[in-house]
Amino acid sequence: MTQSLHPAAQQGFSSAAELYQQARPDYPAAITPWLQQHLNLSEHARLLDLGAGTGKFLNYIKPLNQHITAVEPVAEMLAELQKKHPHIETLAARSDNIPLNNHSIHAVFCAQSFHWFANRETLHEIARVLKPEGYLVLIWNQRDISVDWVNALANIVNALEGDTPRYHSGEWRKAFEQQTTFQLSAETTFKQPHQGTVEQVVSNRLLSTSFIAALPSAEQQRLKQQFEQIVEQYTEKSAHDDIVFPYITHVYVFKKIS
Repeated sequence: MTQSLHPAAQQGFSSAAELYQQARPDYPAAITPWLQQHLNLSEHARLLDLGAGTGKFLNYIKPLNQHITAVEPVAEMLAELQKKHPHIETLAARSDNIPLNNHSIHAVFCAQSFHWFANRETLHEIARVLKPEGYLVLIWNQRDISVDWVNALANIVNALEGDTPRYHSGEWRKAFEQQTTFQLSAETTFKQPHQGTVEQVVSNRLLSTSFIAALPSAEQQRLKQQFEQIVEQYTEKSAHDDIVFPYITHVYVFKKIS
């Protein structure tokens, strides 16, 4: 059975695809050599970016291999990806109904996406398209809440999430319980600073959060002011001052068991 998109993803990402591309942080440069070491892919390997969004992780996959397919169900996000990466093969599809042949993919990457479709149906579909002993790689950029002002912002954002799937809840891990198809083979973390003005890397980034992007514009503007006030309270930096927003990038590599 094909799962429906969560309303926060459908509404928020369709209305804020361009903001998502502009305001979201990149990934650490060190992630690519780390993946090269742990995946050891051949030059003929085929790669799949699942839930690819606007394609922000594609630049970190391209050095691994040029045979890449990007799958994304939200049309507006896919359009942004196609503008930035016109030579990448793209498919408009969902995670539990991937229009690719059995055992045709060597590695599947889910960057900032797996929490949206962390279910048994998706794992079965990923296993179907993966070759024996293929890899499923999960990546998330997470705000470093050990920093006081970042934690204060997180408290505001988390209070608004409702039932929206998110990495920090840990619910995504349940998809791997009581299954014998995938085994965790490696994991690591990287520090990832996101530098820009407070408006660019803090308030606009938080406005690109799915369930916030789905709110009426007046409510979004109220939250934008609140975010910038919190930053100024803790750091004395205003909306147009430069700041470093600290992230921690989490990476998990699962291997398909033959």
